[in-house]
Amino acid sequence: MTNQHLKMTILEAVNNQLRENNPPITKMTLERLKKLGYTEKIAKEKIAAILLEEIYEVMKNNEVYNEERYSRKLRALK
Repeated sequence: MTNQHLKMTILEAVNNQLRENNPPITKMTLERLKKLGYTEKIAKEKIAAILLEEIYEVMKNNEVYNEERYSRKLRALK
């Protein structure tokens, strides 16, 4: 992500998901990525990229948030 304002906003959304544990897959993914050796910062950025993809899909296709799709993409992160 090159737009710093967008990056900060998406990372704030990831932090909100983590704080509220909603959806729980976000926290599970953060912990899994950290165990794989990623720093917390990099792990959050990887999650943020998936969140941004999901937002894009929702807006592009004029559809509702798809938690199953989001979760599947988070589980696939390495």
